[in-house]
Amino acid sequence: MEQTVEQKLKALYELQTIHTKIDRIRQVRGELPMEVNDLEDEVAGLETRIQKIKNDLDDLEDAVVTRKNLIKEAQANTKRYETQLNEVKNNREYDAISKEIEIQGLDVQVSEKKIKELGYEIATKTQVYEKALADLEDRRKDFELKKAELGTITGETEKEETELTGQAEQAKKNIEERLLFAYNRLRGNAKNGLAVVTIERDACSGCFNEIPPQRQADIRQRKKIIVCEHCGRILVDEQMVLENGEPQQVA
Repeated sequence: MEQTVEQKLKALYELQTIHTKIDRIRQVRGELPMEVNDLEDEVAGLETRIQKIKNDLDDLEDAVVTRKNLIKEAQANTKRYETQLNEVKNNREYDAISKEIEIQGLDVQVSEKKIKELGYEIATKTQVYEKALADLEDRRKDFELKKAELGTITGETEKEETELTGQAEQAKKNIEERLLFAYNRLRGNAKNGLAVVTIERDACSGCFNEIPPQRQADIRQRKKIIVCEHCGRILVDEQMVLENGEPQQVA
């Protein structure tokens, strides 16, 4: 059976009332879900960063060990060459072995310099590592607190929200597809989520612009669907509030 305009308006207003209650519940949660997600991402990011710094420190420590081994090897070679000096038979052999001893000495100096540079880099990176660990600990605490707070709020409202969501789905079945599409578009564009609003003090309660007397009279007759000339919201009369209950506006 074809719905009358009045029935259509009542169905739209009923859906709006349900959605406003859902919005009010979600408003209590506020930005907590976003904050929890951001903190979770921050914790994951810090964990990744810390692991990278740890890997870098391990590589630097390995480089120090390598350099120390090179020094030991060069020192061993120097002792061997010094022994050979006592057995040389001519100046050419003496010069060649002396050159090798000099090269080993230079290798030791280069490695010692590199070890100092690596030590400075390790000390600097260790400070960054320790600060990142402290930051991670703080972020984890913040995350756990916010997560617990969100869990408490969600636990208190989850049942009600689930019931209201079910009511909203049921209410949608009483609205033709064309009107439901328009309703969803209006609701999506409205900052406060209101697509259906009432007349309040001779004005649209959505944008607060004045509604001409004749237009108010047309709205009260419920013979056609009328939208606000300024904000485009669907308008219903004050009596609809008494009949269905008024959806409190969500800021």
